[in-house]
Parts: sequence; structure tokens; C-alpha cells
Amino acid sequence: MKIDELMAEARDAITVRRVYSEPYERDGVTVITAASIGGGGGGGLGKDEKGQQGEGGGFGISARPVGAYVISGGKVSWRPAIDVNRLLTGVAAVAIAFLVTRARVARARVRAERG
Repeated sequence: MKIDELMAEARDAITVRRVYSEPYERDGVTVITAASIGGGGGGGLGKDEKGQQGEGGGFGISARPVGAYVISGGKVSWRPAIDVNRLLTGVAAVAIAFLVTRARVARARVRAERG
């Protein structure tokens, strides 16, 4: 893929339509979901020993839900999405840090008592 084509694809991939969904309306309640979008890319060109020129690149994009706007009775409210995997990862990291710190403090106390 040529670098110009890569940049055009990247520009088309990151649009407001990727962040906000089309409004969904039912029974007088409208919901518009929202996502966090991130991406990155790179490319380059060069020549080999024979003088032949080449170019290439790549682009990646990721998305995760962050919540939804709910419109009901003329009022707008934000409902955050809960990412259970991220929440569990955070809790596990805190628990591991606590256990490691607790063990080190206990060893330090034993050393201090000995002398």
C-alpha cells in the first residue's frame, strides 16, 4: 500500500461516526452511544542494493465503548459504560501490589527486630 493511500484510509477511519452511533429512538427515549477511538500508523520508503525503490506502511485502530447519552423527557443524561475486564485488571493489580508490599514490610520488621 502506498503511503498516500494509507493516509487517506487513516483519515477515513477516524471520523465522528466512529465515536458516536446513529441515534436510536424507542418509546420516546433516544440513545446515542459513544466510543473511545485510538489509532496509529507509520510508513516509509527506501531503496535496496539494486536501486529499486519501495514503500510501505500500516495503520491500526482500536475502539472501546465509553457510554451513552440518553435523551428522555427533554433531559439529557450520560450513562458510562463499565468495562468489567479493565475493572478486574485494576483490582488485581492493586491486590498484587498490596500483597507484595505487605510481604516486604513483614520481612523488614523481622530484620529490624533481629538486629
